[in-house]
Amino acid sequence: MLLIRCPYCNDELPELEYSYAGEAHVDRPPDPASLDDEAWRDFLFVRRNPRGLHLERWRHAFGCGRFFNAVRDTATDEVIHTYHAGEPRPDLEKFDRGAS
Repeated sequence: MLLIRCPYCNDELPELEYSYAGEAHVDRPPDPASLDDEAWRDFLFVRRNPRGLHLERWRHAFGCGRFFNAVRDTATDEVIHTYHAGEPRPDLEKFDRGAS
């Protein structure tokens, strides 16, 4: 089970307290009306799935209810860092432990 720290409540709780909300820092289409079906499919469903460090969105569903971002290592399933929604994308090199 993942232990995740909410950056707003500062509580580290089991993942059951949270809802996964997909990849973080996804660029939204500037003109959604201009997208064809294939482009919409890619935007909605095609995401990166790297081995190693990955940026994710989470929601503290059974707490403050706020969205936040997390750095998770997909090889070890460890949440390494969490930060407020709206903060810039962190430099992943500072979190790389060479475990991946």
